[in-house]
Amino acid sequence: MARILLPIVLTLIPMALLTVLVWAVAVDRSLDLPQFGRGYVLRVELPPAGDDLPLPEIAGQGAGSADGNRPLVVIDAGHGGHDPGASNEGLQEKDLVLRLARALRARLLEAGDVRVALTRDEDRYLLHAERYEIARRLGADLFVSIHADSAGEASEVAGASIYTLSESASSEAAARFAERENRSDRINGQDIAGQSDAVNTILVELSQRRTQAESAEFASLIQREGEGTIRFHPQARRSAALKVLRAPDVPSVLYESGFISNADEAQRLASPEGRARFAEVMARAIRIYFIRQREDLLEQPSGPSDAANTEG
Repeated sequence: MARILLPIVLTLIPMALLTVLVWAVAVDRSLDLPQFGRGYVLRVELPPAGDDLPLPEIAGQGAGSADGNRPLVVIDAGHGGHDPGASNEGLQEKDLVLRLARALRARLLEAGDVRVALTRDEDRYLLHAERYEIARRLGADLFVSIHADSAGEASEVAGASIYTLSESASSEAAARFAERENRSDRINGQDIAGQSDAVNTILVELSQRRTQAESAEFASLIQREGEGTIRFHPQARRSAALKVLRAPDVPSVLYESGFISNADEAQRLASPEGRARFAEVMARAIRIYFIRQREDLLEQPSGPSDAANTEG
């Protein structure tokens, strides 16, 4: 009897595990699998970011033809789904930053100067490449990824910081932060973020340099507009090789709203007043950024045909 039952049991166990795994992926959950005397490892092949990625709705896009000409800001709430990000005393980064993203969207729509889309408006997980590809496919003029950091046991550390893309980190702390953030695209030690050769090539072209310059300009505006309203980290301006900022043609920043490991700062960020201060500062910086962009466009020298017409 034992010889008959053993093959059946050995067949049913993998089938049961596979069924549970399919359910877990469907509802966006991660599982700690029992060992059953063997070191089973189940790897999940997630689809790469691509044309099948559903795009979010764009808010602030009315029926008027002029509405479609307004700049588009894509706001990215970091982490989500099975990836909670940093946490402290029941507060999770994924929830905190989603509320901040919604507050910023509401403030921007109230001002009426731009159109807005969120990469996620619910508790779901996105790869880094999917986040910036959403911005690219929507034709975004600006990409803002919102996060909250953790200093572990160093609960006194506080302050917001603004990251821009750089292949070399501006400090050891920035390098460690990039490593932590980029690691969320890994499952069982395997990097599942699709690396596009085309994107890697564009990163070294002149177009990327201009994008990085515009990103740096926007980052400086955030810091300037936030002085006296937002508490910044002593090293507020940072750069690192962050995957989520790798859109080669969309100016992008990662805004680290503060340290969730600091109880006072976490409480402030989670409060309606804290969200309102953040949204107001960021909305002002965005408005000034696009005003400067329009001014730069108007100041560009005329083409040869325009010059000829002027002389005639």
